[in-house]
Parts: sequence; C-alpha cells; structure tokens
Amino acid sequence: MDLRRLWRAGESAGAAAARAPEAGVPAARAPAAGAAPANDALPGDLLRQVRRLEIRTRAVVSELFAGQYHSVFKGQGMEFAEVREYVPGDDIRTIDWNVTARAGAPFVKQYVEEREMTVFLLVDVSGSQRFGSANRSKQETAAEAAALLAFSAIQNHDKVGWLAFSEAIEQLVPPRKGRTHGLRLIREILAFRAEGRGTDLAAACDAALHALKRRSLVLLLSDFLPPPDRWERALSLLSRKHDVVALEIRDRAEVDWPALGLVEWEDPETGRRVLADTSDPLVRRRQARLGGERREGTAACLRRLGVDQVVLEVGGDPVEPLLAFFRLRERRRARE
Repeated sequence: MDLRRLWRAGESAGAAAARAPEAGVPAARAPAAGAAPANDALPGDLLRQVRRLEIRTRAVVSELFAGQYHSVFKGQGMEFAEVREYVPGDDIRTIDWNVTARAGAPFVKQYVEEREMTVFLLVDVSGSQRFGSANRSKQETAAEAAALLAFSAIQNHDKVGWLAFSEAIEQLVPPRKGRTHGLRLIREILAFRAEGRGTDLAAACDAALHALKRRSLVLLLSDFLPPPDRWERALSLLSRKHDVVALEIRDRAEVDWPALGLVEWEDPETGRRVLADTSDPLVRRRQARLGGERREGTAACLRRLGVDQVVLEVGGDPVEPLLAFFRLRERRRARE
C-alpha cells in the first residue's frame, strides 16, 4: 500500500476539480485504483442524485445543524488575536512584556479558540455496503450521513478529506475546503466502485493514523461486520491521537429475516452461498440472535475504547441520530 502515491493522486484530482467550471458537481476525478473511467464517472442519474443530496443536506445543515456542529467539535487549541491594555483582574501571566516595555504601560495578550479543524471521512466501500432492503443501499445511507457532516464542516470553514477502504485502501483524498470539494467527496462515496470485496478495518485505521499529521475528527462509516478482535487494537491507536466517531450502518433485513420460504443468500464479500428456510421460526430466531450478538460485541468494543457510536438504519432518516449525537456531545462538553 503506497499512501504517498494515493495522497498525491488525490491532491492532483482535487486541484483539477477546483479549477473546473462549477455546474453543481465537481469535475470527474483522475483515473485511479478503483476509479470509474472518466467518460462514465458522472452519468445523468448520478448527477441528479448528487444534486438532490446537496439540496437536502444544505437545507438540513442550515435549519437544524446551525450552531450544533460549531459548538460540539473543538478546534486545535488557542491562537493569538491581539494585545490590549491591562485591566485589574487580568491574569498577569498573559502580560506581553515587549509591548509593555515599549508602551510604558502594561498590555496583555488575548487569545481566541482556533476553530479550524480537519474532518476525515473513513468510508467502508466493501461488497456488503451495496446491500439494501429498503430501496436504498448501505452505501447510499453512508453517503447521505457523510454529506450532512461534510457540509456542516464546510459551512464551518473546516477541511474535509476521505479514505475509501475495502480489504485494501482503495482511494485517499487529502482534506480541502470548499463546496466544490465537498460535492466531489459525496459523488465519490455514491459512485465509487471498489476493486476489493472484503473489509479490513484495521488497515483503514492504520492508514488514517499515518496520513493525518495533526489531530482531526475521524468519522468512520462502516457496517462493522468483521469481529472486534480484528480491528480493536488499530482503532484504539487511532482514537488515542484523533477524535473518532463510529457511524454504524445497519440494515434490519440482515438480522430480522422475512418469512420468504427457501432463500439462497450470498455473502457479498466472500461470495459464499447459503440456502436457508426462512419460513422456519427457529432459523429466523437463530439469525436474529447471531446478528444481535455481533452488534452488541461491536458496541461493547467501542465503549471500551471510548469511541462514540451513532447507529444509522438503512431506510431511516440519518438526521435524528446525528442530532441526538450532537446533543449528547454538547451535554458532555458542558460537564467538562
């Protein structure tokens, strides 16, 4: 895996998109591993889908997320703003002695919180993400959630980047600012065709850890199908350096099987096929139990690591779970 090559390719494509005339959607990215050819990267239905997603998410960000994102996520610290004359009660440690000596009167330094932040979307594009039972796929659900968060970041003048992963690192786009760049990321999430089918969460966490040089907000969008013992250590290392939020994409049909009689199920990541009698209540209960245990194992691992979890259901509206998460973060910050 050559992260430097992927980073340079993403920077080149991002610069080309920034120079391209804006028509609601940024220009097609340069061909790369896993990329669709340039001549079919933006079919009409995809253009319409991205445009609809932009209109909806921009409205939600303006009406519902206004102030929430800004107040929840911290910047990188404090930065110098100006000096002013000392008044009784000021902390003497903030006195600027050079200015004081020149002015002949005490002056203090003033600082403001540095708000600019890097938001990094770590997006699962494995075979299981193409599954969907409610006229939508997990990939589309992830794209809408990512759009809400990306446009919130862009409105706050933060940088946004993304890393797509399956069983390998598929694409890496360095963080940038601006609406055109944000639209490009949403288009990538919706249309990206991965070369791999499996999922390697640990490799994705390792890649993000090496790619991000300063503390960032890492939003990990995945269905978390691999068991925690395959990714817990890597996620632990990533969460020590960055603020990590796990957005788990779930489809109810993967756990709650409908009674459809004999059904041949194919694992989209391994290609393995299983014939199951879904009309048998014992079969359905066993599937529900196994699915519930897997999900509880994921939740327990995230709690151990101190990583916030947001559950997004396919077919559901991601706005409410994200708003609930913002409110939780806000209450937590108020107690600090």
